[in-house]
Formats: sequence, C-alpha cells, structure tokens
Amino acid sequence: MLIDESSVPIELASDPPDGMNLKQRIEELGPWFHNIRINGIETAPSHFLGNYPEVKYRHFKDALPRDLSGWSVLDIGCSSGFYSLEMKKRGAAQVIAIDTNERYLDQAQFAAQVAGLEIDFRHMAIWEIAKLGQKFDLVIFMGVLYHLRHPLLALDLIHEHAAKNLLLFQTMQRGSRVIEAVAEDYDFTDGRAPFDKPGFPKIHFVEQRYSGDPTNWWIPNRACSEAMLRSSGFRIESQPEEEVYLCRWQSLALPPDGSHCVYPSQDTPEKG
Repeated sequence: MLIDESSVPIELASDPPDGMNLKQRIEELGPWFHNIRINGIETAPSHFLGNYPEVKYRHFKDALPRDLSGWSVLDIGCSSGFYSLEMKKRGAAQVIAIDTNERYLDQAQFAAQVAGLEIDFRHMAIWEIAKLGQKFDLVIFMGVLYHLRHPLLALDLIHEHAAKNLLLFQTMQRGSRVIEAVAEDYDFTDGRAPFDKPGFPKIHFVEQRYSGDPTNWWIPNRACSEAMLRSSGFRIESQPEEEVYLCRWQSLALPPDGSHCVYPSQDTPEKG
C-alpha cells in the first residue's frame, strides 16, 4: 500500500508582508529539523529521516483528542514547532513551547506567525519549568530524554511541576524490545536477579557521540523507557508507535529518601 509522504500543510493566514520573499526567509532560518510545508514550500525536504516528523506523527496522531478546545499544552523541546502547531490547530486554548536553541525558536515563531496561530515560544530549559507556575492538560516530551545528562530528573520535574493529565512521550530506544518480568525485590546474593537478561530495564550511556551527536547521552531499551515512566508517576495508557507512549499523570507517595525533584540553587552567593 502506498503511503502519502507529503508534509502537513500550514497555510498562510494572509498574504506575506510586502517585500517578503517566503522561500528566501525559510532558507535564511535553516537548516530546519522539522519538515513543515508553509504555503507550499517545504522547510526540510531532504531530511535524513524522510518527511519528519509527519512520517512518525501519522502513527500516533489519532491517539490524541481531535478537539483540544480549552486545553493547555506545554511542548518541551519544541524544535521548529511542528507539534505545537498541530496542537494549536486542534483548538488548544494555550500552547507554551520551550527550547534552548534560538534558531529553532526563530523557525517555530516564523511558522506560527505565517499560519496565524498564537503560540507562546520561550527560551527555556526543562530544568526551569517550575518557573512557568502552572500545570498543563497535555505535556509533549518528544525526542528530548536522550539528549539530557539527567533524564530521570527531567521526568520527575515534569510530574511535579508541569503535568496534570496527559503526557505524550517519545525517546530513541536501542537494545532489546523484550520486556523481562522483574520481581519487586532481590536479595543481594540472589543469583536469579536478571541483570544480564536482554529484557531487563537498561539505559546505555554514550560517553562520546552517537550518530555524530555529542548530546546523545542516554539511550534506554524499551523496558527501561517504560520503567522510568512508571517510576516517575506516569501510567502508560497506550503505545501507538514503537517509541511513543501516551501516559496519564498519577499521584506518587513521597519516597523514603524524600522528593526527587530537587533544583540546584539559582542564587548567587553573597561575597563576604
């Protein structure tokens, strides 16, 4: 069966401002990581992953509510803004999108502007999300976890400070896709602990680079991805795509060692 590989079109709300060469502006803002069609012009037609992220999105877009009227959405690591735009097109009342890459934010802001969609783009790291001062109906956390030095802390912070209902999560996975049955506890000397089995939750640390990217730090297997979500207070409701999970926030009892959501001090020490 043939699959339509065209990108999701984002149509201009009005004609471009006088003197604007749309194609030239798209090229000036490049390279783009998201392939978005703006008034018929694709932003990343030669993407190494194909028509990305639409080629992935088509497999899980129906897992999300079609009508997001009245919903608040936080897009963490929004890149060029594909998912933020899609959620706004579904009627979300509020979309806040954060990233630490200024070029991506410029791209996303431009795409939203020409599409006539109101989205609040901010230069912000995930470690700062408590500063937003609100929790969201939907948090999008796609393609970010493996770029972080402290991935489990990131999930803990989302649970504590940002999510109140749904989490759309994706991470690159490597290793076995088998899920090993794991007991609640193992004795220190118990040789039955399945640490060496392929389906035991494992996360691979990349000291140098993976795929030429020095920010690919941690890459979990499937069992580890799911265990991390559960451990951070997210109940997995569906897995509509191989690496994508739709999760629901649930309350967690305070662990014996205290809260896991600890922020480093942002205050500058006073000079004595």
